[in-house]
Amino acid sequence: MDISIIGSGYVGLVTGACFADVGHNVICIDNDAQKIKTLQAGRVPIYEPGLEEIIHRNVSAHRLRFSGSIKEGVDNSQIVFIAVPTPQQANGDVDLSFIEKVSREIAGVLTSYRVIVDKSTVPVKTGERVAESIKRYNRHGAKFDVVSNPEFLREGCAVADLMHPDRIVIGAQSDHAADLMKKVYEPFMAPILVTDINSAELIKHAANSFLALKISYVNALSGICEASGADIEKVADGIGMDRRIGRQFLNAGIGYGGSCFPKDVAAFITISEQLGTPFGLLKEVQRINAAQKERFLKKIRETLWVLREKTIAVWGLTFKPDTDDIRSSVAIDLVADMLREGAHVVAHDPKGMEKAREVKAIADAKFAASALEAVAGAEALVIATEWSEFGNVDLAVVKEQMRTPIVFDGRNLFDPGTMSQLGFSYHSIGRSSIRPH
Repeated sequence: MDISIIGSGYVGLVTGACFADVGHNVICIDNDAQKIKTLQAGRVPIYEPGLEEIIHRNVSAHRLRFSGSIKEGVDNSQIVFIAVPTPQQANGDVDLSFIEKVSREIAGVLTSYRVIVDKSTVPVKTGERVAESIKRYNRHGAKFDVVSNPEFLREGCAVADLMHPDRIVIGAQSDHAADLMKKVYEPFMAPILVTDINSAELIKHAANSFLALKISYVNALSGICEASGADIEKVADGIGMDRRIGRQFLNAGIGYGGSCFPKDVAAFITISEQLGTPFGLLKEVQRINAAQKERFLKKIRETLWVLREKTIAVWGLTFKPDTDDIRSSVAIDLVADMLREGAHVVAHDPKGMEKAREVKAIADAKFAASALEAVAGAEALVIATEWSEFGNVDLAVVKEQMRTPIVFDGRNLFDPGTMSQLGFSYHSIGRSSIRPH
């Protein structure tokens, strides 16, 4: 099928590349001229495992191309996906101005029937607004259908998620639009759930909020484990063996971050309040998430006594491994907090340092070329992101490089017994702190 995707950011670019890889003809569109030039030159502006290879393969096969023209996309596509940003506003609401603008621009060039698909994560009833906007500015009176097709991509494994999805959700008001969408996803051989538009829009916010709730639950439980001498890893294993619950998203840490969970939880809280049905449970999820970082910082302060003038190494700056995304990263927040208290921070991240250097709040941090370089002369090590290369480092060399071998593991990357035997003072999440033998 002929498909255009307006918005070549994270969701749009991954979706477009994978659609092309299963045989569709795809035009990825963006109003950022520099981004389009970069993509046309064969360079990929974001890091996602496997994405660059897929883009190069499908550009070479002439199934994928890039343009700055919405008219070109609408004219040459049966289905037009909207994948533009929906940033969070100060009051927790979602900024829909990009979607509104694109809807007007689509309407201005629409001359024959198209399916217009909301791929961006949007509040319930946005599809109705998109349809109203297109109808209002549709100069040629062309017929169209609006569909909600939420994405469920996890950064770091987005290509696999899109190529092998758990489910496809299609919110449509007409059978014809639903049938066309089924053809788009036919090559993926995944279960398809067809709903009304409002239900599809709610599914995305409800799913992400539930996962955030699960993370906050295990993080709250980690505090009880520390106080009682229990091991959160064993407790989570025992809970997760219940098939009704499952083990995923029961990993204690320093809190969730990224471009989705914080924004979607805040948006769902605002949506529920606007509908007159406040979702108090999600406010507690937010509170626990913020408190988890503070509890971790308190642990660092209590152990080091004073942070001022101390050299602290930080492993990880992205909000999770296998991405270069630092948006709403708890790791960045930790670095900023320690810098404000006068610490000297030396950080390393395999993919996130280029973007981290642009963050004003951590401008005084130093950046190391490797994990081992970061710990040289450090009085403490903070593990903020669970990159696999950190888990494979030679701990004996780490201890040798550090001035004082104190480790604060915010992602429970290492085994406490092993760290004790190696002579580290080791502090993790939901497990008893250990002193070296």
